[in-house]
Amino acid sequence: MKTVQQILAKKGNGVFSISPEATLYDALKLMADADVGALLVLAEGKVAGILSERDYARKVILKGKLSKETLVSEIMTEDVVKVTPSTLVEECMAVMTAKHIRHLPVEENGKLLGLVSIGDVVSAVIDEEEFVIEQLTSYIKGSR
Repeated sequence: MKTVQQILAKKGNGVFSISPEATLYDALKLMADADVGALLVLAEGKVAGILSERDYARKVILKGKLSKETLVSEIMTEDVVKVTPSTLVEECMAVMTAKHIRHLPVEENGKLLGLVSIGDVVSAVIDEEEFVIEQLTSYIKGSR
């Protein structure tokens, strides 16, 4: 079974982040430029929250707030679920499904190591299943 560490080894540990004092406009611009659906909100190098497109849609647009006047800290999700490098991919999938989230920061001993998305997790599961299928196919063909 694959771990989060293996996902990060493949994709890298780069994380797009923003300050809680930044405006939502700046956050949206960064998300668009980076082509990502969420940003980690970092305060003094620590995860203070996460801001997603979903947060924006539900907490800004629908409530009539303005992007250039609203701060990230006003709408970010503060209760961030995190995983460690040794967390299994299947555990990530279960957590993401149960909590209806799409991004998991990876931390170890209080140090941010990266971020995995639902896309990363699904890709890892597919890779693992393809490997098993290849092995089974080789076994079946070899036994004739």
